[in-house]
Amino acid sequence: MRGITLIGAPTDVGASVLGASMGPEALRIAGITQALRGRDLKVLDFGNLVGPGNPQAPAQDGFRHLNEVITWNKTLFAATLDTLTAGRLPLLMGGDHCLAIGSISAVAQHCRARAKRLKVLWFDAHADSNTPETSPSGNLHGMPVACLLGHGPAALTRLAEASPALKPSEITLIGIRSVDASEKHFVNEHHIDVYDMRTIDEMGMRAVMQSALADVDDNTHLHVSFDMDFLDPGVAPGVGTPVRGGPTYRETQLCMEMLADSGALASVDLVELNPALDIRNQTAELAVELLESLFGKSTLMREKR
Repeated sequence: MRGITLIGAPTDVGASVLGASMGPEALRIAGITQALRGRDLKVLDFGNLVGPGNPQAPAQDGFRHLNEVITWNKTLFAATLDTLTAGRLPLLMGGDHCLAIGSISAVAQHCRARAKRLKVLWFDAHADSNTPETSPSGNLHGMPVACLLGHGPAALTRLAEASPALKPSEITLIGIRSVDASEKHFVNEHHIDVYDMRTIDEMGMRAVMQSALADVDDNTHLHVSFDMDFLDPGVAPGVGTPVRGGPTYRETQLCMEMLADSGALASVDLVELNPALDIRNQTAELAVELLESLFGKSTLMREKR
């Protein structure tokens, strides 16, 4: 039995739309603890972290709510690192995607201390690679990839002992279909591996996931950062920034099952679930189904060889 710690981070300070702060409770109502325990997992619900509220203020110096975002990420960094040090798998229940700065910075520090190779798979409709100079809104949930690669305010880029937290070779973007011109330039300039929706359409999800996981080995710590807007909004309506043309339910379940098959999963972000925009909590229930698959539930009938 594996030990998993659920860490709730009820905030939307990095987002453009209010509501992601209710994500952790929506997941609990959808039965996340019971579902994972049904997979023979030792689940501990850490409860919710405490941090500042959303001031709903305009951008200052290229950022909205920078101080609040820093506070949340420092708190999450500490909770994630403590969980990893205790030998448990941290599952962040967001909250908006700016929180990945804190969670992944902690994972990166943990991996460096243990000489583990880190691989981050970033499932998202957006590249999240804006900087304060290029962001049209100043919303920090559009900047976490850039921050993790060292492009952003020092208080966020230097959460881990080593900065930047990630090298471009350690992160892969999957499902991207809404990208600013400046983000496209950033991703290409840094040679980040990306499987956008055009690539998924051409290759198929199975081939994309095989390629994304090809270099995973026994010394790899696999971190999954999953934004619920990765899915097509017809399947997952409860998100703040929906983009049409995303993966289907079955394509996404295949991703989860192949990630589970890799045997390398060691930390998870589940973010941008917005119950205020959902329909009878169906997106939260879908998220729980996906997490069950991520932790081993499979539709495969034939025996594996």
